[in-house]
Amino acid sequence: MIEARWWHESDGYAICGLCPHGCRIAEGKAGICGSRVNRKGKLYSAVYGYPCALAIDPVEKKPLYHFLPGTTCFSFSCVGCNLRCKGCQNWSISQAAPGSEKEYWAPEELVDLAIKKGCPSIAYTYTEPLTWYEYCFDTARLAHEKGLYNILVSAAYINPEPLREIASLIDAANIDLKYFSDELYRKVSGAGLKPVLNALLLLRDAGVHLEITNLLIPGINDDEAMIRAMCKWLSSNGLSDVPLHFSRFFPNHKLDTTPPTSLKTLYLAQSIAREQGLTTIHLGNV
Repeated sequence: MIEARWWHESDGYAICGLCPHGCRIAEGKAGICGSRVNRKGKLYSAVYGYPCALAIDPVEKKPLYHFLPGTTCFSFSCVGCNLRCKGCQNWSISQAAPGSEKEYWAPEELVDLAIKKGCPSIAYTYTEPLTWYEYCFDTARLAHEKGLYNILVSAAYINPEPLREIASLIDAANIDLKYFSDELYRKVSGAGLKPVLNALLLLRDAGVHLEITNLLIPGINDDEAMIRAMCKWLSSNGLSDVPLHFSRFFPNHKLDTTPPTSLKTLYLAQSIAREQGLTTIHLGNV
C-alpha cells in the first residue's frame, strides 16, 4: 500500500486531514471513506493501483457539455466515498470495501492505455476520486506530462489545502452540489454544505473549467425556495456563467420508493435559474 497524503499521527491514531470528517483512525481500522487505513501507526491508501471500473465515456456523460465536446474520456474509479448518499446510483462500488479488485494498474499503465485508446482526457469519476487522492494525484500528474487533460467528477467534500494542491493538475471538473441546505447534507448524505461551496470557489479561482450538477430528488431538495436560494448564491458569488445541470432522479439504493423527478419540476428549476441570472442551464436524465 502507498502511504497517504494529508494526515498526521496522534497517540497512535492516524488523523486524516483530507476531508472535513477529520477521521481519527485506530490501528487496523479505516476512515469513513473506507479507503484510507491505519497500519502500524501510519495512514495508507488501501485502493491505490486497484481500480474497480475502467471505461471509455463520452465527455458529456460526466456531465461536461462545454469542455472538449464530442470527445471521449478514459474513465476509472476505485471503491470508496466519504459521503453516504441515500440515493446513490453507484452505491455498489462507492460503499464497497477494498479488497475484491485483483488486477494492479500503475498510473503509467492507465495513462498509456488512455493514449492508446485515443482519449484526449482522463476522468476520475464514478465514486469519490478525492478519497483515492494519491492514485488520482499521481495519475493526473503523469497525464499532464503526456499531454492529456484531467477531469474530476466529485462531490467536493474536501479540505481546502489538499484541494488546492490537486487543483493545479485538474483541467475540468463537474461538482455535485447536492442540496442547498446543511441540514439535508447531514441527513441524506452524511456531510456538510459549506466545504462544498468553498470548493466551488476555490476551483473557479484556480482556473479549472467548472460545471455543476444538482440532482433534484422529489420531496428532498426540489423545493422551489431552495432552488432559488441555490441559484441566487451561485449568481451572487460570480458563478452565473458556470453551466448548471439539473439532473432527474430515478429510484435507487435507499430511496428506491421515491418517484422519479417530474419534468415539470425540472422546467421550473430551469426557469428559476434563468430568473436568478444563470446563463447556461441543462436538464439531465430526461
